[in-house]
Amino acid sequence: MCSSYFIDNMQTNDWPHVRNIYLKGIATGNATFQQEAPSWNEWDNSHLSCCRFIARSTTQVLGWAALSTVSSRCVYAGVAEVSIYIDPVHQGKGLGSSLMKNLIETSEENGIWTLQAGIFPENQSSIALHKKWEFREVGLREKIGEMNGVWRDVILLERRSKKVGV
Repeated sequence: MCSSYFIDNMQTNDWPHVRNIYLKGIATGNATFQQEAPSWNEWDNSHLSCCRFIARSTTQVLGWAALSTVSSRCVYAGVAEVSIYIDPVHQGKGLGSSLMKNLIETSEENGIWTLQAGIFPENQSSIALHKKWEFREVGLREKIGEMNGVWRDVILLERRSKKVGV
C-alpha cells in the first residue's frame, strides 16, 4: 500500500490530470470503448456530482473514480456505473481499493443501492478489484461492441448494497 497519497473530492481544476489518466487508460485498449476523452462539460454532465474522487499525492493526481447514471428512469435512480482509473505508474499500490471504498461509502450515503461495471475480460486487475469489493459477475455481453475492427466482450459485474434499499 502506498502511504504517500490521500483520497480527495475531485475538483474542476483536477480535470486536466483526470483527463490525462483517462487517456492513458484508453491507450491500453482494455479500459473502455472510448477512443478519446470527452470535454470537461461532457464528462461533468455524465457523472454524479456526489461521487467523484481522486487519489492525490502532495504534487499530483495518481488516479480517479466516479459514478455515472445508468438510466434516466426513476426506478433506476439508485443504480450507478463505476469508473476507476489509476495512472499506470501508480498501479498496484492500493489506490484502486482506496477509491472503491470511498465510492461505495459515499454512494450508499447518497441512496445508491447498486453499483455496476462493464469490464473487458482482458482487464483482469480491474475484475479482481471489483470482486475484492463484493461485486459479482452477473453476465457476459458477447461481442457487444466493435473496437478497432475487433468485436469485444464485456463482463458485467454488480454490487448490491447491504445498507440501502434492503
